[in-house]
Amino acid sequence: MNDETKDLILGVFEASLEAQLRAVRRLRQGEPGVAEPRGRKGLSQVDMAFDILKKARAPLHISDLLDRIETQFGVTVDRESLVSSLTKKVARGDRFLRPDKNTFALRTETR
Repeated sequence: MNDETKDLILGVFEASLEAQLRAVRRLRQGEPGVAEPRGRKGLSQVDMAFDILKKARAPLHISDLLDRIETQFGVTVDRESLVSSLTKKVARGDRFLRPDKNTFALRTETR
C-alpha cells in the first residue's frame, strides 16, 4: 500500500474515531443534540485554519479557507487578521506554508 493510500485510510479512521468520541462525551454529559460547537469555541483562528487545511489535504486560497471556517465552525473570521496570523506562522516555519499568493498549506511534518 502506498503512503498516500495509507494516509487517506488513516485520516478516515481518525475522523470516525473523533466523531465517536464526541458522541460518547455528549452521552456522558446527558446533552441532547449536537455538542460540537461547545467543544470548538476555544479554538483560535489559526487552529481553525489548521484543522480545515488538515482535512482538505491540499493548499487553499484564503477565500476558500474563510468559507470553510464559517461553514464548519459557524464563525466569521476577519480576512486580514487571518492572513496576518498565518503569514507570521509561515515566516517562523510554524505549521504553515505559503505556496502561492493568499494560498496556504500545511508543512508536511504536521500532517
